[in-house]
Amino acid sequence: MADYKVTNIVGVPSDYSDKNNWAYLPENTDKEVDTFFVYPTVYMNPAPDAPKIVPIDDAMMRYGVKEHQKEAPSLFMELTNMYEPYYRQSNLCAVGSMDPEEFMAFQMNEQRTDVFAALDYYFEHYNQGRPFILASHSQGSMMLKTALREYFQEHADYLEKMVAAYVIGYAITTDDLEANPALKFAEAANDTGVIVSWNVEGPENRDEKNITVMKNAISINPLNWKRDDTYAPSSENIGDRLSILGDNGIFPVDFEINHPGRADAQLDVERGVVVCTTLADQYVVIPEEIGDNLFGHASLHLADYPAYWDNIKENVQTRIRAYFDRKSK
Repeated sequence: MADYKVTNIVGVPSDYSDKNNWAYLPENTDKEVDTFFVYPTVYMNPAPDAPKIVPIDDAMMRYGVKEHQKEAPSLFMELTNMYEPYYRQSNLCAVGSMDPEEFMAFQMNEQRTDVFAALDYYFEHYNQGRPFILASHSQGSMMLKTALREYFQEHADYLEKMVAAYVIGYAITTDDLEANPALKFAEAANDTGVIVSWNVEGPENRDEKNITVMKNAISINPLNWKRDDTYAPSSENIGDRLSILGDNGIFPVDFEINHPGRADAQLDVERGVVVCTTLADQYVVIPEEIGDNLFGHASLHLADYPAYWDNIKENVQTRIRAYFDRKSK
């Protein structure tokens, strides 16, 4: 941790020289680009004695992380050398009543410490100078956006090799870009060194509280890769990988694959989200023990990646090609 430049670290960082503290390390590095992935909330325990911040060696959390690797991480595993650290995360049942600002403040504890420490170890010992992608979802995206604001302000030289940051399922705001002037938000399908972000909702969520949507949020359309409100019909959706949920209504037990995909997309520029009108059967149902109306009654939070799966996959490949094309000129 000799190069650890970020201040106000809470507690002692987890030991990332211990490979047991990595949920996924590539068997080899035969691909040209890495991905550093930060997982979403996988721990929801309503028991009164359950931790608010889950220990890094908690068996329930680690099981959830491994199960989640069938979802968004699998996309990046296929295309890149993927690195996924375990990190101490928040128990959703303990934070479900918080508003977005309270939730963000709570994440500045050991959760932030671990993600920053894992980034340090990755860059010092694993990256070996390769171009990289940052990727995440939900609580993981909250942590990754904090890293973009703070960690990558202290390590701005790393951004020169960033292909893109897919910070999906938690709002990136204009305030985040102002906090670190080196950050740029995506404007098209093939720009590089940029943040790619959105939250997906049904039109009925327009006036609902959503813990992942913040004031001054910005998004890009995952079908036409535009920043305006140009409508993209489902005919532009190459293919999806939608979740089939279990009895708890929040964890997938299988996937339904459609070619072409079912989801359309249009930006609500004022709210800063992607509106989808075709997936009402995918609206998130939150168990009562977690908290009512956490995402709103017409949230498509669990479909942020799956609804546009093949378009995202194509876009990752497009941005990688664009990165190397620009470097060769």
